[in-house]
Amino acid sequence: MSEFAVALQSDPMSLRLEDGSCVAVVGGGPAGSFFSYFLLEMAGRIGLDVGVDIYEAKSFSGCGPASCNMCGGIVSESLVQLLATEGINLPGNVVQRGIDSYVLHMDVGSVRIDPPGKEKRIAAVHRGGGPRGSTGSAWGSFDGFLLGLAASKGATVIRERVESAAWVGGKPRLMTKKGESPEYDLLAVAVGINGLGPKLLEGLYCQRPSGSLVGGIRGKGPQLLEDLGVAYGPPKLTKTFICELPIGAENINRYLGTSMHVFLLNLPKLEFAAMIPKGDYVTVVMLGEDIDKQLVNAFLNRAEVKRCLPPDWEIPADFCRCSPSINIRGAARPLADRVVFLGDCAENRLYKDGIGGAYRTSKAAARTVAYYGISAEDFRQHYLPVCRNLATDNAIGKVVFATTHLIQRLRVTRRGLLRMVAAEQKSGAPAGMSSVLWDTFTGSAPYRDVFRRTLHPLFLGRFLYEIAMAAFARNGASQERRWEQAL
Repeated sequence: MSEFAVALQSDPMSLRLEDGSCVAVVGGGPAGSFFSYFLLEMAGRIGLDVGVDIYEAKSFSGCGPASCNMCGGIVSESLVQLLATEGINLPGNVVQRGIDSYVLHMDVGSVRIDPPGKEKRIAAVHRGGGPRGSTGSAWGSFDGFLLGLAASKGATVIRERVESAAWVGGKPRLMTKKGESPEYDLLAVAVGINGLGPKLLEGLYCQRPSGSLVGGIRGKGPQLLEDLGVAYGPPKLTKTFICELPIGAENINRYLGTSMHVFLLNLPKLEFAAMIPKGDYVTVVMLGEDIDKQLVNAFLNRAEVKRCLPPDWEIPADFCRCSPSINIRGAARPLADRVVFLGDCAENRLYKDGIGGAYRTSKAAARTVAYYGISAEDFRQHYLPVCRNLATDNAIGKVVFATTHLIQRLRVTRRGLLRMVAAEQKSGAPAGMSSVLWDTFTGSAPYRDVFRRTLHPLFLGRFLYEIAMAAFARNGASQERRWEQAL
């Protein structure tokens, strides 16, 4: 018996899509496009004829912030593999550069980390048509590719910005500058964190504003109308920093190559920083706790960073940069009857592989809609567990990053880490620290798997040994210098 038939027998009274039903998807980024693509594919399998309207004002083909979704643009190896199993292969003009290794930079030295299996599966992409100031190129947009993929399945792309939403006859209706939409049977909100404004939520809560602003998003108010069933609690946010540095393809090949350069530096509030080569530009991503201008300047002026750039190159007075918010704790109750929140405005992976997180949650939501129903209870049973699984993994991820931060603070532990990775890379068996760092940097494996590997006695023993050897070598060198000075 099919999954669809089982769902019909288990709860025949559930709210469901029928032939002729129409779904509104607000946001045409990865979450909205994945959801639309999989919903139409699954509906086709069970003979369900539904319409999908994707509201997305951005074209994703122009240069600069107006066409960009503010993301570092790394597609992890695990996601590349998952998409391939779905029959989705990234075209050559979308992949700006294939990343075949990582280079870890610290104040105690640098080391190259090759991927397990020596496979080149990581893709560096632009989310829009290119950085501000560029003149355009032959490269395509990753988000544009996904949106086109959804359209090829039958979705209608409406180039309008949704300003608000309301309930009409028990169904959601959207308002744009051009007027009101028809009533929809289901509303999927996939606008990310930076596009989720209070007006959209107010209309779903009640007919007048209520609640207080939390992180730019209007939260749940005490006077919500219970029959609406929407009690969305916004995610917890933090500020990041992303910029595009115009280095030039020749300099990128010479100084950065096909490696993503990762920096573990003892800088306050900085959890992770990376330089990602793409075409003529290098994308700099800084993640941590409310990244500010002072921290950005401190990072860009570090010797470890400058060594990755041409010696005569200077940061231009004006370059493409942004400080987007990211989700560091998921939303509460990202669902209701006929309403589901997707991607960053629901739950996503902490710091890494946000596109992969959007894929997983959006596919789960599409499966719920196609095979089970569109009631709050359907989403609670079949969609919410995927979000909770991500939330649990993110909690473990916070422990991983806290441990990494402790290693960053002590010079001897940084030297021990460097020694351990270098030894593994030299022996050709990067099964210890190398694989832990690789999966932490790429997001290719769940944080729980990464953390479990670090608890293995052989891993801990080797790391403690390298720390001891680093301390011994440092003390020996200091003693030799003192002897030389005495003589």
